[in-house]
Amino acid sequence: MRGLFSMLLSATLVVALTACSGAGAEQGPNDPNAQTNARSGDQGEALSGERAGERATAQADDPRPLVLTTFTVLADIARNVAGEHLRVESITTPGAEIHGYEPTPGDLRRASGADLIVDNGMHLEAWFEQFVADLDAPHRVATTGIDAIEIASGEAAGTQNPHAWMSPLAAQRYVDNLVEAFAELDPEHAADYRANGEAYKAELRAVHEELVTAVEELPESQRVLVTCEGAFSYLARDAGLEERYLWAVNAERQATPRRVAAAIDAVREQRVPAVFCESTVSDAPMQRVVESTDAVFGGTLYVDSLSAADGPVPTYLELIRHDADVIATALTGASEGEKE
Repeated sequence: MRGLFSMLLSATLVVALTACSGAGAEQGPNDPNAQTNARSGDQGEALSGERAGERATAQADDPRPLVLTTFTVLADIARNVAGEHLRVESITTPGAEIHGYEPTPGDLRRASGADLIVDNGMHLEAWFEQFVADLDAPHRVATTGIDAIEIASGEAAGTQNPHAWMSPLAAQRYVDNLVEAFAELDPEHAADYRANGEAYKAELRAVHEELVTAVEELPESQRVLVTCEGAFSYLARDAGLEERYLWAVNAERQATPRRVAAAIDAVREQRVPAVFCESTVSDAPMQRVVESTDAVFGGTLYVDSLSAADGPVPTYLELIRHDADVIATALTGASEGEKE
C-alpha cells in the first residue's frame, strides 16, 4: 500500500514541485543564496536520479527501519544514537542550503517509504510542513523542549532562532528526543539507543569544554563574533561570545546596504579583528565589511550542512571543533598583525 501511495504522490506532486522550482527562479543575480540553492536542487535531483537504482537495491537488501532527517547535521546526530539498528538518511545533501531547499520528486518517494521522519523545527525548514502534509510516516521534531533564543532583528524578529544544534549543550536535547523516538519506533533495541545517547552526550559535553577553553584564551574585547547569518546565538550564549550578523536567517536572503553599514560601524567601534561567513552562502557582503574596516576575513564556518566525507567537517562534532578553532585562531591571530 505504501508503494502505491508513493507512486501516486510522486505523480500528483511533480507539477507542484515544478512550479516551486519556477518560483525559485525569481531570485535575482545579487541574491547571495541563489547560486547555492540552485546547486542544492541540482544535487538533490541528481542524487534521486543517478543513484535511485543503487538506493532501491540497497534498501531492498536492508531490512532495518528507515529514519529520514531533513539535513546532514541532524542525520549525523541521529546515526550516533541509532547505531547499527536503523538506517538514517538525510533529505538534503552535503553543502545544501537547508532554509530554502526545494524537495524533488525523488525526495517525496523516499519520504513515503520512511518509518520515521525527523526535522529540526523552529521554522528552520520553511518547506517541511508542505512536504509532510500528505505523508503517513510518523514525524518527530528534534528541538522539542529546547530553551529557545528569539531572533533580535530582521524580518524574523521575535521568532525562535532555529540553530540550536550549534551549541553542544543544546544538542543534548536533540539526543534525548531521538532516543525517545527511536525507542518508540524499535522497542526491542531501546536499551541500546539509551546507551548510545548517553555516550554521545558525554562527547558533546567534552566538545563544549573545548569550545569554552578556546574562547577563554581570547581577550574580552575580542570575544565578538561577526558572521553573515545569525546562526551562532546558542553557541555565543554558552561560550561567552557577543554575536553580530548581516542577516538573522538565510531565509531572509538580504544583505541590504543598511545592514552592511551597521556591521561596518560595529566592527570599527569594537575593533573586531576578524569576521566570518558560512559555507552555504556567498561571502561577498562580508567582504565589503572587510574592505571598509581593519578586520580580516577569518574564514568559512559550517552551520547548516556537513561537508562531504573527505571534507573538513564530515561529522557534527568535527563541525563544532572546526568552527571553534577557526573563530579562536582568526580572532587571536588577526589581532597580532596588520591587515594585508
